Amino acid sequence: MPDLEAILLVGGQGTRLRPLTLGTPKPLLPTAGVPFLAHQLARARAFGVRRIVFATSYRAEMFSEAFGDGAAFGLSLEYMTEETPLGTGGAIRNAAQALTCGPDDPVLVLNGDILSGHDIGDQVALHVARKAAVTLHLTEVDDPSRFGCVPTDEEGRVTAFLEKTPNPVTNRINAGCYVFTRSVIDTIPAGEVVSVERETFPGLIEDGALVLGYADASYWLDVGTPAAFVKGSRDLVLGRLASPALPGPPGDFLALPGAMISAEAKVDGGSVIGARAIVESGAQVGGSVLGDDCVVESGAVVVDSVVGIGARVQCGAVLKDVIVGDGAVVGPGNELLAGSRVWPGVVLPESAIRFSSDI
Repeated sequence: MPDLEAILLVGGQGTRLRPLTLGTPKPLLPTAGVPFLAHQLARARAFGVRRIVFATSYRAEMFSEAFGDGAAFGLSLEYMTEETPLGTGGAIRNAAQALTCGPDDPVLVLNGDILSGHDIGDQVALHVARKAAVTLHLTEVDDPSRFGCVPTDEEGRVTAFLEKTPNPVTNRINAGCYVFTRSVIDTIPAGEVVSVERETFPGLIEDGALVLGYADASYWLDVGTPAAFVKGSRDLVLGRLASPALPGPPGDFLALPGAMISAEAKVDGGSVIGARAIVESGAQVGGSVLGDDCVVESGAVVVDSVVGIGARVQCGAVLKDVIVGDGAVVGPGNELLAGSRVWPGVVLPESAIRFSSDI
């Protein structure tokens, strides 16, 4: 098979991850020590992808600033920007203008907010062998009612594309990685807002085209929510999902250059301690992402949380399942729980917010 080309969908605004995404697109957020997309680029390269077209919209210029021409990854990168968001199908069609492959060649399409351990090479091989129009990666989830579900027949052909329903017919869902035959992408209307999930895939099925499901049970995570984002970083550090882009061996935590962790601090659970960040004696950091130059003072507790660049968590503050924006200060004695979000630059005075009555 010739070198594989891919389209990477990275146009979303990541509103569910605010305030982290106020100034940075979700796919560029630091995840296990590197921008999230670095893990996707490294895995794609490992499966034979050599050229990737970014489908960008929100803060488009930041992607080329981060990755340039792709040489550092052994890739050739192109950037195609939508002036107005065109939906998943419109974005794929717009980006396809930069492809160089022929009409019968496979094109890999990746979503910029998915961590997956599935065998991309195997998915592509199935697509080519069966001469499919599109081959969708399907994953199994415990609660498919939160997603659209994708039933298949005994030969793997997708029979329907069903919206969220309280009684799903299968626990297999669309996992957001597709292999298109290039000529099929060219049938998507150009310059229009099109959803592959609601229009392109159901239309192909209705027309009798071969839409295949590639189902497997490997690691899969949509990192669109704060809890999932923290989990993704944690799982990469702990080695639950292997990534060639991890800047160090898997382990209990990852400390970036210049980080200072007191011998009397407890840091574990797959935490990332950002460059030049400081964790003082008696502090506890578990399963969290600490940004560059932030400080966790003595006696503070940070669990399953994100602390932004240059932020400070002062003595005795407790953070559990919290996002603290860049440059914010959480004063002593604050207790933030259960999805609290502190916007960048905000200063919380001592004991300003508590979930329990004791101080």
